[in-house]
Amino acid sequence: MSIYKVIEIVGTSPTSWDEAAKAAVERAAKSLEDLRVADVVAQDLKIENSKVTAFRTKLKVSFKFRDA
Repeated sequence: MSIYKVIEIVGTSPTSWDEAAKAAVERAAKSLEDLRVADVVAQDLKIENSKVTAFRTKLKVSFKFRDA
């Protein structure tokens, strides 16, 4: 039997939603162990002076609890 925790994280990128998601997962992996699944919840754009300046991807990420 396994238990998983699910959290939401947001990644940003100046180039794409894919890169934003990748950045978020890679950063989360530095703090969390046993990442299992990432589901894209939402994608949006940051706009400044009528130009897209950032792609943002919100993810739900699950990771396995460790046994004590």
